[in-house]
Amino acid sequence: MIGKIWRYAISNGVPRRSLLVALVVGTILNLINQCDAMLAGLPLDVAKLLLTYLVPYLVSTYGAISYRFHADEPAPAR
Repeated sequence: MIGKIWRYAISNGVPRRSLLVALVVGTILNLINQCDAMLAGLPLDVAKLLLTYLVPYLVSTYGAISYRFHADEPAPAR
């Protein structure tokens, strides 16, 4: 099961699409969450910065994996 999840996570362009989603969504969220610190010239919270990019990456990857699991299920008999 873990092997199948890992294969889905690294196949068919999933890492690239997840990275693009993380860059766009993470940047927007980072601007929302830390804009005041950026404008004031204060140091950014590195943990928040990393999580702001990591969470969209993981959510996008999870979506791709769950789609593949669903697509690989045999069709129900009619």
